[in-house]
Amino acid sequence: MICTEGDGSGMYTLQALWTQAREGLDVVNVIFANRSYQILHGELANVGAQNPGRKAIDMLTLDRPTLDWVDLARGMGVQGRKAETAEEFNEALARAIAEPGPHLIEAVLP
Repeated sequence: MICTEGDGSGMYTLQALWTQAREGLDVVNVIFANRSYQILHGELANVGAQNPGRKAIDMLTLDRPTLDWVDLARGMGVQGRKAETAEEFNEALARAIAEPGPHLIEAVLP
């Protein structure tokens, strides 16, 4: 099974990695890391917030410190790899599919 998720929503469901490790599930988690709660940017626009200030924007970012999904996964007992290029992603995905148990790929977006 392949599960794709953004890093913002992944922060709400991090404990799923521990469950996957505990149960030995064959799940490949792909975290698209854009370092932002991107869905909330749209919600700000939907409520008519035009030109939000720096403090409001800061509430929607996932940096300072930047999340390290590979370390977070390892802390939950899941193997993880970071991919910053398409080639790295393809290699990480092939390896994760070939090996049993849960895996996480942090796909870093520009």
